[in-house]
Amino acid sequence: MPLEAGLLEILACPACHAPLREASSGDAVELVCTAADCGLAYPIRDGIPVLLVDEARRPA
Repeated sequence: MPLEAGLLEILACPACHAPLREASSGDAVELVCTAADCGLAYPIRDGIPVLLVDEARRPA
């Protein structure tokens, strides 16, 4: 389930405050930080973004 465009516009990475973009990783949808030096990927569970640094994964 994609996030509403208005919501995606106001969300920011909790670690570096850069904008987030929606991305698919296999079956999972996540929000990925657009900053080159950060790049954390935050999961979306049941349509709700989990914007906790401890829950984020580093890209490979």
